Amino acid sequence: MYANDSQPLPLPLNFSGIYMKIDKNTVIGFVLLAILFFAFFWYNSQQNQLILQEKKRVDDSLARVAAARAIVKDTVAARIDSLKSDSANKIATAGGFEAAAFGIETTTVIENELMRVTFTNKGGQVKQVELKKYKAYNGKPVVLGGNTTDGLGYTINTGSNKTAQTSELFFSAKPIVKNNDASQSITYTTQASDGKLINHVFTIPQKDYLISWAVQMTGAQQLLSNNQLNLHWNFITNKQQSDAKYEKEQSRICFVTDGNYDYEQTVQGQQKTFDKKLNWLTHKQQFFNATLIANNGFSGGNTNVTAQPDSSNFLLSSVSNLNTIIPAGNNATVDFKLYFGPNDYSILKQYDNQLYNIVDLGSGMFAFVKYINRWIIMPVFDFFASFVKNYGWVILLLTLFIRLVTSPLTYSSYLSGAKMKVLRPELDNIKKRLGDDQQAFAMEQMKLFREAGVNPLGGCIPALLQIPIFFALYSFFNSNIALRDQSFLWADDLSRYDVIATLPFSIPFGFGDHISLFTLTAVLTSFLISIYNMAMTPTQDNPMLKYMPYFFPFILLFVFNRLPSALTWYYTVSNLITLGLQFVIQNYIINHDKILEKIELKRKQPKQQSKWQEKYAAMMESQKKLQDMKSKTKK
Repeated sequence: MYANDSQPLPLPLNFSGIYMKIDKNTVIGFVLLAILFFAFFWYNSQQNQLILQEKKRVDDSLARVAAARAIVKDTVAARIDSLKSDSANKIATAGGFEAAAFGIETTTVIENELMRVTFTNKGGQVKQVELKKYKAYNGKPVVLGGNTTDGLGYTINTGSNKTAQTSELFFSAKPIVKNNDASQSITYTTQASDGKLINHVFTIPQKDYLISWAVQMTGAQQLLSNNQLNLHWNFITNKQQSDAKYEKEQSRICFVTDGNYDYEQTVQGQQKTFDKKLNWLTHKQQFFNATLIANNGFSGGNTNVTAQPDSSNFLLSSVSNLNTIIPAGNNATVDFKLYFGPNDYSILKQYDNQLYNIVDLGSGMFAFVKYINRWIIMPVFDFFASFVKNYGWVILLLTLFIRLVTSPLTYSSYLSGAKMKVLRPELDNIKKRLGDDQQAFAMEQMKLFREAGVNPLGGCIPALLQIPIFFALYSFFNSNIALRDQSFLWADDLSRYDVIATLPFSIPFGFGDHISLFTLTAVLTSFLISIYNMAMTPTQDNPMLKYMPYFFPFILLFVFNRLPSALTWYYTVSNLITLGLQFVIQNYIINHDKILEKIELKRKQPKQQSKWQEKYAAMMESQKKLQDMKSKTKK
């Protein structure tokens, strides 16, 4: 536009400002749009990633499910094939007893006054025995057997080159029969298609732990090879005491071969072969046992015992194979007996087959102490227990009896100690005069004892007598089932150690992870006796002899801490009696002035040496001469 058609018209003054504002907004708009655009694509990308991850997770899950289905399918197929193969094998091995190859296990329980016996139709055998009068460490009834691998059976011929184990066959149970003598019988039977028949007849007496088992066969010549029944017995020993390690240490396999009783320790397991006639075989633990008895004996066999971990509920597992000869003929009966019960000497003694020997009243190098237990300790203990109900007081009375019987020897020991105490000043003077010459001092000491009529070994006799008594009582208290679950003072069970404190760790050398108060009382009283005796004997210059009386109680601390509290209680009472007797006899009975008078009178009498004294004096003289010669040679 031009003014006057020649000059251009001027633009509005704010047009360029408006133009510049539009350019800024546009830029801002484009920037915002770009941000939104990138945000949208970023969000969309994230969502796509999540969708892809979820799809992958679902695909992976489906793949795993498919793989698991394939594994299950293969496992089921393999299991079916295994069952088919197992069934085929059972049918093949069962032969004419094909009907007995399969079945459902059913049990039958027969009770008497002492036990509940559970029988099973699988194998027609005893499955487990529950003892009514006894409880296990956990408060439950004591059960012998009942484990899945337990089994008692034998091998039979089921066809041409076919054999089967009766423990794997299913028998039919007949109704329980009550006999005239109040016993009960149950019969399990199985029959082959060709008429061969096997009966297992079990008889449970009214009040006894001994079960009779009769194996009756029709067609025995065909069922068994060479008239021989090959018996197998798999048995697991259940834990019954709280201390499995100690209970295992007390466990054994016991047996009688050719009429002679013997045993083998099983704490680490054991293998034993029987090449002589075997009367019976026992799996013994501390207070209970399972025994298989053949009325006509076994001709031989073997057993293999494996120790289980101490933390297990089982102590030992065993596999035994035993052979017995059956009577000739088509029909045969083989008689066995099964004992599942306590290691009670009075019960086992009545069977008259040496089964009472499994009660360990003395074995090994101290086997002779079993006669002390059988003829003295047990009768006296049972006598006191007949009118005293608490077994802790029974043990106290037993201790008093033992100390009364041994009192003459105890008095002679104290008298010998009193004589040596009177001579102590003279011995000290001799020691000062001779100095370090031990040979000369020994000869002068012997001369003094001879003149005074003192036997230096007189005080050793009671100590030596304590050794067989200790081991007799050690065996007695470890094996006496009457003490089981009997409480006294702070001890809950006299058949095991008492516990006043449980340690968070285990101390080696047999101490364990607990502290027994009866052990502490026994050790403390032993220490007091040692102090008293050291004050009564001549000074010892030999460090070993000087400190041995103090070292011995320390050893007892480790020995006693895992022993039955009945034994440590006995030892405590015995030590207290010893301290009391020593104080009374030394202070009120023995007159030291009269002893000194007798010694002086003895010195004036003619001296006669015993052969032992002559030999000892000659030996000391020869040693002194030899020492003098060595001294001269050195000079």
